[in-house]
Amino acid sequence: MDISFSMLAAGVAATSAPLIFAALGETLTEKAGVINLSLDGTILLSAMTGFVTASATGSVWPGFAAAAVTGMVVSLILAIIGVWLGQSQVAVGFALTFLCRDLAYFLGSDYSRTPGPQLLASPVPGLADIPFIGPIFFNHSYVVYASFCIIPLLWYFIFHTKQGLILRAVGENPDGCWARGIRPKTTQALYTVLGGALTGLSGAAYSLAIKPGWGRPQGCEGIGWIALALVIFGGWHPVRVAFGAYIFGMLQMSGILLQEIFPTIPSQIFQVAPFPLMIFTLVLIHFSRNVRNTKSSRLLALLSGTPPLALGRTHDQE
Repeated sequence: MDISFSMLAAGVAATSAPLIFAALGETLTEKAGVINLSLDGTILLSAMTGFVTASATGSVWPGFAAAAVTGMVVSLILAIIGVWLGQSQVAVGFALTFLCRDLAYFLGSDYSRTPGPQLLASPVPGLADIPFIGPIFFNHSYVVYASFCIIPLLWYFIFHTKQGLILRAVGENPDGCWARGIRPKTTQALYTVLGGALTGLSGAAYSLAIKPGWGRPQGCEGIGWIALALVIFGGWHPVRVAFGAYIFGMLQMSGILLQEIFPTIPSQIFQVAPFPLMIFTLVLIHFSRNVRNTKSSRLLALLSGTPPLALGRTHDQE
Protein backbone atom coordinates (compact mmCIF):
# COMPACT_ATOMS: atom_id res chain seq x y z
CA MET A 1 0.00 0.00 0.00
CA ASP A 2 1.22 3.51 -0.81
CA ILE A 3 2.77 5.33 2.12
CA SER A 4 0.31 8.21 1.80
CA PHE A 5 -2.54 5.75 2.36
CA SER A 6 -0.74 4.36 5.40
CA MET A 7 -0.28 7.83 6.84
CA LEU A 8 -3.95 8.60 6.37
CA ALA A 9 -4.98 5.43 8.18
CA ALA A 10 -2.46 6.05 10.95
CA GLY A 11 -3.69 9.63 11.34
CA VAL A 12 -7.25 8.46 11.89
CA ALA A 13 -6.21 5.75 14.35
CA ALA A 14 -3.42 7.40 16.29
CA THR A 15 -4.63 10.96 16.77
CA SER A 16 -8.14 11.76 15.65
CA ALA A 17 -10.24 9.25 17.62
CA PRO A 18 -9.50 10.40 21.21
CA LEU A 19 -9.46 14.02 20.08
CA ILE A 20 -12.96 13.56 18.66
CA PHE A 21 -14.24 12.30 22.02
CA ALA A 22 -12.83 15.31 23.87
CA ALA A 23 -13.90 17.88 21.27
CA LEU A 24 -17.44 16.50 20.94
CA GLY A 25 -17.75 16.29 24.72
CA GLU A 26 -16.88 19.98 24.94
CA THR A 27 -19.27 20.74 22.08
CA LEU A 28 -22.08 19.12 24.05
CA THR A 29 -21.16 21.11 27.15
CA GLU A 30 -20.84 24.45 25.36
CA LYS A 31 -24.11 23.93 23.51
CA ALA A 32 -25.69 24.04 26.97
CA GLY A 33 -23.95 27.36 27.67
CA VAL A 34 -21.11 26.12 29.90
CA ILE A 35 -17.39 26.56 29.26
CA ASN A 36 -15.25 23.71 30.57
CA LEU A 37 -11.56 24.63 30.54
CA SER A 38 -10.55 21.60 32.60
CA LEU A 39 -10.28 19.35 29.53
CA ASP A 40 -6.50 19.06 29.46
CA GLY A 41 -6.19 18.05 33.10
CA THR A 42 -9.24 15.79 32.87
CA ILE A 43 -7.72 13.89 29.94
CA LEU A 44 -4.49 13.30 31.88
CA LEU A 45 -6.26 12.24 35.08
CA SER A 46 -8.60 9.95 33.15
CA ALA A 47 -5.69 8.45 31.23
CA MET A 48 -3.97 7.63 34.53
CA THR A 49 -7.14 6.31 36.17
CA GLY A 50 -8.00 4.19 33.17
CA PHE A 51 -4.54 2.66 32.95
CA VAL A 52 -4.26 1.96 36.69
CA THR A 53 -7.73 0.38 36.79
CA ALA A 54 -7.03 -1.74 33.71
CA SER A 55 -3.72 -2.87 35.20
CA ALA A 56 -5.38 -3.81 38.50
CA THR A 57 -8.24 -5.71 36.88
CA GLY A 58 -6.39 -7.12 33.88
CA SER A 59 -9.04 -5.79 31.46
CA VAL A 60 -9.28 -2.56 29.49
CA TRP A 61 -13.05 -2.24 29.85
CA PRO A 62 -13.06 -1.42 33.60
CA GLY A 63 -10.33 1.06 32.73
CA PHE A 64 -12.55 2.83 30.21
CA ALA A 65 -15.41 2.86 32.72
CA ALA A 66 -13.19 4.31 35.46
CA ALA A 67 -11.90 6.97 33.07
CA ALA A 68 -15.44 7.99 32.12
CA VAL A 69 -16.40 8.25 35.80
CA THR A 70 -13.30 10.35 36.45
CA GLY A 71 -14.30 12.77 33.71
CA MET A 72 -17.82 12.94 35.12
CA VAL A 73 -16.58 13.70 38.64
CA VAL A 74 -14.30 16.52 37.47
CA SER A 75 -17.10 18.01 35.37
CA LEU A 76 -19.53 17.65 38.27
CA ILE A 77 -17.22 19.83 40.37
CA LEU A 78 -17.34 22.46 37.62
CA ALA A 79 -21.12 22.14 37.42
CA ILE A 80 -21.57 22.61 41.17
CA ILE A 81 -19.24 25.59 41.50
CA GLY A 82 -19.63 27.20 38.10
CA VAL A 83 -23.31 26.51 37.39
CA TRP A 84 -25.13 26.04 40.68
CA LEU A 85 -23.03 28.40 42.83
CA GLY A 86 -22.61 30.91 40.01
CA GLN A 87 -18.84 31.31 40.20
CA SER A 88 -16.62 32.02 37.18
CA GLN A 89 -16.60 28.96 34.93
CA VAL A 90 -13.33 30.06 33.37
CA ALA A 91 -11.54 30.40 36.72
CA VAL A 92 -12.87 27.08 38.01
CA GLY A 93 -11.90 25.31 34.78
CA PHE A 94 -8.35 26.66 34.90
CA ALA A 95 -7.94 25.60 38.53
CA LEU A 96 -9.29 22.13 37.82
CA THR A 97 -7.05 21.49 34.81
CA PHE A 98 -3.87 22.18 36.80
CA LEU A 99 -5.14 20.29 39.84
CA CYS A 100 -6.02 17.24 37.74
CA ARG A 101 -2.69 17.31 35.93
CA ASP A 102 -0.68 17.33 39.16
CA LEU A 103 -2.91 14.67 40.72
CA ALA A 104 -2.48 12.45 37.68
CA TYR A 105 1.31 12.48 37.83
CA PHE A 106 1.41 12.20 41.63
CA LEU A 107 -1.12 9.38 42.07
CA GLY A 108 0.10 7.48 39.02
CA SER A 109 3.81 7.61 39.81
CA ASP A 110 3.91 3.96 40.92
CA TYR A 111 2.58 2.86 37.52
CA SER A 112 4.92 4.98 35.44
CA ARG A 113 6.56 3.05 32.57
CA THR A 114 5.04 -0.25 33.68
CA PRO A 115 3.40 -2.66 31.20
CA GLY A 116 -0.35 -3.03 31.22
CA PRO A 117 -3.26 -4.23 29.10
CA GLN A 118 -4.08 -2.41 25.90
CA LEU A 119 -6.88 -2.43 23.36
CA LEU A 120 -5.62 -3.99 20.13
CA ALA A 121 -6.91 -3.51 16.61
CA SER A 122 -9.94 -5.58 15.66
CA PRO A 123 -10.20 -5.72 11.85
CA VAL A 124 -13.71 -6.07 10.47
CA PRO A 125 -13.85 -9.37 8.56
CA GLY A 126 -14.36 -8.88 4.86
CA LEU A 127 -14.08 -5.10 5.04
CA ALA A 128 -10.55 -4.59 6.31
CA ASP A 129 -9.11 -6.03 3.09
CA ILE A 130 -10.80 -3.50 0.81
CA PRO A 131 -8.07 -1.48 -0.92
CA PHE A 132 -7.58 2.04 0.48
CA ILE A 133 -10.90 2.18 2.36
CA GLY A 134 -10.35 -0.97 4.43
CA PRO A 135 -7.18 0.09 6.30
CA ILE A 136 -8.56 3.57 6.94
CA PHE A 137 -12.00 2.66 8.32
CA PHE A 138 -12.10 -1.06 9.16
CA ASN A 139 -8.72 -2.01 10.61
CA HIS A 140 -8.71 -0.26 13.98
CA SER A 141 -9.57 -0.75 17.62
CA TYR A 142 -13.06 -0.34 19.04
CA VAL A 143 -12.11 3.17 20.18
CA VAL A 144 -11.79 4.32 16.58
CA TYR A 145 -15.01 2.59 15.54
CA ALA A 146 -16.80 4.30 18.43
CA SER A 147 -15.45 7.68 17.32
CA PHE A 148 -16.92 7.06 13.85
CA CYS A 149 -20.32 6.30 15.36
CA ILE A 150 -20.52 9.13 17.88
CA ILE A 151 -20.30 11.85 15.21
CA PRO A 152 -23.67 11.13 13.50
CA LEU A 153 -25.29 10.14 16.79
CA LEU A 154 -24.43 13.43 18.47
CA TRP A 155 -25.44 15.39 15.37
CA TYR A 156 -28.82 13.67 15.30
CA PHE A 157 -29.34 14.15 19.04
CA ILE A 158 -28.56 17.89 19.00
CA PHE A 159 -30.50 18.85 15.88
CA HIS A 160 -33.25 16.25 15.52
CA THR A 161 -34.55 15.38 19.00
CA LYS A 162 -36.65 17.18 21.58
CA GLN A 163 -33.91 16.94 24.20
CA GLY A 164 -31.45 18.38 21.71
CA LEU A 165 -33.78 21.31 21.14
CA ILE A 166 -33.95 21.91 24.89
CA LEU A 167 -30.16 21.72 25.07
CA ARG A 168 -29.76 24.38 22.38
CA ALA A 169 -32.49 26.55 23.87
CA VAL A 170 -30.81 26.56 27.28
CA GLY A 171 -27.51 27.54 25.70
CA GLU A 172 -29.14 30.41 23.84
CA ASN A 173 -31.67 31.75 26.33
CA PRO A 174 -31.73 30.17 29.80
CA ASP A 175 -34.03 32.89 31.17
CA GLY A 176 -36.62 32.18 28.50
CA CYS A 177 -36.35 28.44 29.18
CA TRP A 178 -36.92 29.05 32.89
CA ALA A 179 -40.07 30.99 32.03
CA ARG A 180 -41.29 27.98 30.00
CA GLY A 181 -40.81 25.57 32.89
CA ILE A 182 -37.37 24.20 31.91
CA ARG A 183 -34.69 24.11 34.62
CA PRO A 184 -31.60 25.61 32.92
CA LYS A 185 -29.14 24.83 35.72
CA THR A 186 -30.19 21.19 35.83
CA THR A 187 -29.86 20.91 32.06
CA GLN A 188 -26.47 22.62 32.07
CA ALA A 189 -25.19 20.41 34.87
CA LEU A 190 -26.40 17.28 33.09
CA TYR A 191 -24.67 18.03 29.80
CA THR A 192 -21.54 19.26 31.56
CA VAL A 193 -21.26 15.86 33.25
CA LEU A 194 -22.04 13.96 30.02
CA GLY A 195 -19.44 16.00 28.18
CA GLY A 196 -16.99 15.17 30.95
CA ALA A 197 -17.68 11.46 30.45
CA LEU A 198 -16.67 11.75 26.78
CA THR A 199 -13.55 13.64 27.81
CA GLY A 200 -12.72 10.85 30.26
CA LEU A 201 -13.06 8.28 27.48
CA SER A 202 -10.60 10.38 25.48
CA GLY A 203 -8.01 9.99 28.23
CA ALA A 204 -8.49 6.23 28.42
CA ALA A 205 -8.24 6.03 24.63
CA TYR A 206 -4.72 7.43 24.86
CA SER A 207 -3.38 5.29 27.71
CA LEU A 208 -5.14 2.05 26.73
CA ALA A 209 -5.24 2.14 22.94
CA ILE A 210 -3.49 4.94 21.05
CA LYS A 211 -0.41 5.50 23.24
CA PRO A 212 -0.54 2.55 25.68
CA GLY A 213 1.00 3.05 29.08
CA TRP A 214 1.44 5.76 31.64
CA GLY A 215 4.36 8.05 32.40
CA ARG A 216 5.54 11.63 32.33
CA PRO A 217 5.07 12.94 29.76
CA GLN A 218 2.21 10.69 28.71
CA GLY A 219 1.88 12.07 25.20
CA CYS A 220 -1.54 13.67 25.42
CA GLU A 221 -0.61 16.90 27.20
CA GLY A 222 -2.04 19.90 25.40
CA ILE A 223 -4.75 17.89 23.65
CA GLY A 224 -7.44 19.43 25.83
CA TRP A 225 -6.56 22.91 24.61
CA ILE A 226 -6.65 21.69 21.01
CA ALA A 227 -10.11 20.20 21.66
CA LEU A 228 -11.28 23.59 22.91
CA ALA A 229 -9.91 25.24 19.76
CA LEU A 230 -11.62 22.64 17.58
CA VAL A 231 -15.00 23.53 19.03
CA ILE A 232 -14.47 27.09 17.80
CA PHE A 233 -12.97 25.84 14.53
CA GLY A 234 -16.08 23.73 13.89
CA GLY A 235 -18.51 26.48 14.81
CA TRP A 236 -20.08 24.43 17.65
CA HIS A 237 -21.34 21.89 15.10
CA PRO A 238 -20.38 18.25 15.86
CA VAL A 239 -19.71 17.24 12.24
CA ARG A 240 -17.49 20.24 11.55
CA VAL A 241 -15.73 19.81 14.90
CA ALA A 242 -14.94 16.18 13.98
CA PHE A 243 -13.74 17.33 10.57
CA GLY A 244 -11.32 19.68 12.30
CA ALA A 245 -10.09 16.83 14.50
CA TYR A 246 -9.29 14.74 11.42
CA ILE A 247 -7.43 17.67 9.87
CA PHE A 248 -5.38 18.15 13.02
CA GLY A 249 -4.67 14.43 13.23
CA MET A 250 -3.41 14.34 9.68
CA LEU A 251 -1.25 17.41 10.27
CA GLN A 252 0.41 15.62 13.18
CA MET A 253 0.93 12.39 11.28
CA SER A 254 2.21 14.17 8.19
CA GLY A 255 5.15 15.37 10.28
CA ILE A 256 6.53 11.82 10.22
CA LEU A 257 6.44 11.73 6.44
CA LEU A 258 7.89 15.22 6.09
CA GLN A 259 10.69 14.31 8.48
CA GLU A 260 11.74 11.54 6.09
CA ILE A 261 11.60 13.91 3.11
CA PHE A 262 13.49 16.71 4.88
CA PRO A 263 15.87 14.92 7.29
CA THR A 264 17.98 18.05 7.88
CA ILE A 265 15.09 19.91 9.51
CA PRO A 266 14.78 19.30 13.29
CA SER A 267 11.93 16.91 14.09
CA GLN A 268 10.60 19.29 16.78
CA ILE A 269 9.50 21.69 14.02
CA PHE A 270 7.21 19.08 12.50
CA GLN A 271 5.88 18.08 15.93
CA VAL A 272 4.75 21.59 16.85
CA ALA A 273 3.70 22.73 13.35
CA PRO A 274 0.04 21.61 13.68
CA PHE A 275 -0.48 23.93 16.66
CA PRO A 276 0.38 27.25 14.94
CA LEU A 277 -1.43 26.04 11.82
CA MET A 278 -4.58 25.56 13.90
CA ILE A 279 -4.19 29.05 15.38
CA PHE A 280 -3.69 30.49 11.88
CA THR A 281 -6.87 28.77 10.70
CA LEU A 282 -8.86 30.21 13.61
CA VAL A 283 -7.61 33.68 12.70
CA LEU A 284 -8.70 33.17 9.08
CA ILE A 285 -12.14 32.03 10.21
CA HIS A 286 -12.46 35.13 12.36
CA PHE A 287 -11.71 37.45 9.46
CA SER A 288 -13.96 35.45 7.13
CA ARG A 289 -16.96 36.61 9.15
CA ASN A 290 -16.29 40.18 8.03
CA VAL A 291 -15.26 39.53 4.42
CA ARG A 292 -17.91 37.76 2.31
CA ASN A 293 -16.99 38.60 -1.28
CA THR A 294 -14.25 36.10 -2.07
CA LYS A 295 -14.43 32.37 -2.70
CA SER A 296 -11.88 31.67 0.05
CA SER A 297 -13.88 33.65 2.60
CA ARG A 298 -17.06 31.76 1.68
CA LEU A 299 -15.19 28.47 2.07
CA LEU A 300 -13.87 29.44 5.48
CA ALA A 301 -17.29 30.72 6.47
CA LEU A 302 -18.58 27.16 6.18
CA LEU A 303 -16.42 26.29 9.18
CA SER A 304 -17.42 29.33 11.20
CA GLY A 305 -20.37 29.52 13.53
CA THR A 306 -21.97 31.57 16.24
CA PRO A 307 -21.37 30.52 19.85
CA PRO A 308 -24.38 29.99 22.11
CA LEU A 309 -25.55 33.39 23.32
CA ALA A 310 -25.48 32.38 26.99
CA LEU A 311 -22.08 30.67 26.81
CA GLY A 312 -20.26 31.16 30.10
CA ARG A 313 -23.05 33.28 31.53
CA THR A 314 -24.44 32.47 34.97
CA HIS A 315 -28.22 32.07 35.08
CA ASP A 316 -29.98 33.46 38.16
CA GLN A 317 -33.14 31.45 38.71
CA GLU A 318 -34.39 33.91 41.33
